[in-house]
Amino acid sequence: MMIKALLVDDEQRALDMLRLKLQKHFPEIHIEAEFTNPQGAIQAINRQQPDLVFLDITMPVLSGFDVLSQVDNPSFEIIFVTAYNDYAIEAINHAAMGYIVKPIDSDELTKVVNRAIKNIKEKQSIDKNKLLLSHLMAQKQTAKIAVPLQKGIRFLKLNDIVRFSGVDGYTQILMADNSSLLSSYSIGKFSKMVEGKGFFNCHKSHLVNLKYIDGILNNGMIEMAGGEIPCSKTKKTELLRLMQDG
Repeated sequence: MMIKALLVDDEQRALDMLRLKLQKHFPEIHIEAEFTNPQGAIQAINRQQPDLVFLDITMPVLSGFDVLSQVDNPSFEIIFVTAYNDYAIEAINHAAMGYIVKPIDSDELTKVVNRAIKNIKEKQSIDKNKLLLSHLMAQKQTAKIAVPLQKGIRFLKLNDIVRFSGVDGYTQILMADNSSLLSSYSIGKFSKMVEGKGFFNCHKSHLVNLKYIDGILNNGMIEMAGGEIPCSKTKKTELLRLMQDG
């Protein structure tokens, strides 16, 4: 049985290592394509309908879970790849899905892939994927970050944050209810905290929640809740692609 596989990871080196290990241990797996761009991966998955997808969890802007949620028919087997045991592992275990931790151990890879092949043959993938997406949706609604403020620490729901804006080394946070908070963390710090969680660095001083964007004006400004903000020329094309693919 030939198994069609796609590999998705924003690090080319990680893709190279995974490909070599699969070619060595699993000649029955045919790697149809590899992607460092999650948006391109979504299009390819919808078009090619693979049997197996290796999916990095933590990628800029779109996480592996975001990729999965935007696939039309997630009937394939998934093996998630992560650099560490993070919050995502709870959801993966809840749906009894496979994952491997970087750097990839050959014995662990063999065990997880053999289990995936068995699931492919028994057509058990789609129910697990639906269970995972349901669990992730529940997690996403309550996901929070800890934000240091002058009076202490506030726990903010990611879904309620419209944007982060850098102001003289501090960060102003605009919320969906139009309230505003000022944190001592730099915007670079927040960029790392929300990586892969639906936010986009449209400008060196602005980090926006994609769900609150209404449009992009000809003058390079982004229309969104709370007013217009600038988008750098180098980021405009990437933002357009993200919004179209989303």
